[in-house]
Amino acid sequence: MNAIDGTDRVFLFLQGPHGPFFRQLARMLRAAGATCWRVGFNKGDEAFWSDAASYLPFADPPETWPETCAAILDAKSVTDMVLYGDVRPIHAEAVRIAKARGLTVHVFEEGYLRPYWASYERGGSNGNSRLMQMSVSEMQAALADALRETPLAPAHWGDMRHHVFYGAAYHWFVMFANRRYRGFRPHRDIPVTKEFGLYLRRLLLMPVHAAERRLATRRVTRGGFPYHLVLLQLAHDSSFTAHSPFSTPVEFLETVIAGFAEGAPRHHHLVFKAHPLEDGREPLAMEINRLSRVYDVTNRVHHLRGGKLARLLDHARSAVTVNSTAGQQVLWRGLPLKTFGRAVYDKPEFVSTQPVAEFFARPTRPDTAAYRDYRAYLLETSQVSGGFYAARARRQLLRQVVDMMLSPDDPYDALARGTAAPRQQLRAVT
Repeated sequence: MNAIDGTDRVFLFLQGPHGPFFRQLARMLRAAGATCWRVGFNKGDEAFWSDAASYLPFADPPETWPETCAAILDAKSVTDMVLYGDVRPIHAEAVRIAKARGLTVHVFEEGYLRPYWASYERGGSNGNSRLMQMSVSEMQAALADALRETPLAPAHWGDMRHHVFYGAAYHWFVMFANRRYRGFRPHRDIPVTKEFGLYLRRLLLMPVHAAERRLATRRVTRGGFPYHLVLLQLAHDSSFTAHSPFSTPVEFLETVIAGFAEGAPRHHHLVFKAHPLEDGREPLAMEINRLSRVYDVTNRVHHLRGGKLARLLDHARSAVTVNSTAGQQVLWRGLPLKTFGRAVYDKPEFVSTQPVAEFFARPTRPDTAAYRDYRAYLLETSQVSGGFYAARARRQLLRQVVDMMLSPDDPYDALARGTAAPRQQLRAVT
């Protein structure tokens, strides 16, 4: 059989990124000869699938999902499972069941080198990725025969506004048309109505927030003071909830501000940068102000509502994060980086192991040459150019990832065995 033939393959899709990506992915897999099914857990899942004949609604209480999942795998003779993120409860349980049966589990996630690449792995992502067990020397050995030409990033994918739009649309369906799914329970800890309101509010206020970001960024970059950058994350994101030592964002904020107050030179400042999708569900600015007063550093602490990370990194002395993928941009510039959670880039060659106060006083720099090898390894394996939301980004991603899914080798093994397909250069995106 041809290595990228879909014949005799049966793919079961669970929840995906907001929008039409999973529907389009299934269409291409069917064109390759595969069979595709989709389990939907709410009206938002159903609305973005559109093929009623292959749609399997799950409307029962979540407690019955493991039994239902196993029954579907048997009834449909499933060979492959496809999902977005592997730690939300329904996905974690499905992955456990699928692995026990020897099925191939395809995991999509936001790119480790976002926003211009998406992640495609097998078995798990983030703290569950195979990357967690790999050393840099192993990656360098696998790269020995690879053509090392760093792909260029496109000027603009346009994913952010599409991401927000599809998120608002998805939650609208769940809020107003979900009667069929009587057993639905969101994996977030806030009501769907509030989540929809947050998406809608963010969509409407994007121009105002953009103006605020520009002004705040200008105050920092033109302030003339040395500063350390703190990369904040979404409190409900799986990287924080599943792979972080903190139970709340406030614990992280206090750890950083206390360490800064103790160790940083008195003329240094601390700049907190919010996640681009921060929607106000957590009172981060208020807590930063409160803790700055507690530790007597009020005049040296700043909070920015997102903004262009590159401009801020251009002048930063170091950066701190739990395990944000934005840490990769810090390492790319050779800046010292302190992390607290499990991250795929948490390698001793790159990330500081110093106590927080010592890090702010005398941060150690990463091995930049080793990091460039690591980054090249990601671009040759699990990082695929494109994105989930904008049409242009989806086209680029679909051009490449279907063959990767149909390959007998996962992205990491494919490079080691010499079966990986050449990566497309992003300058050719149309």
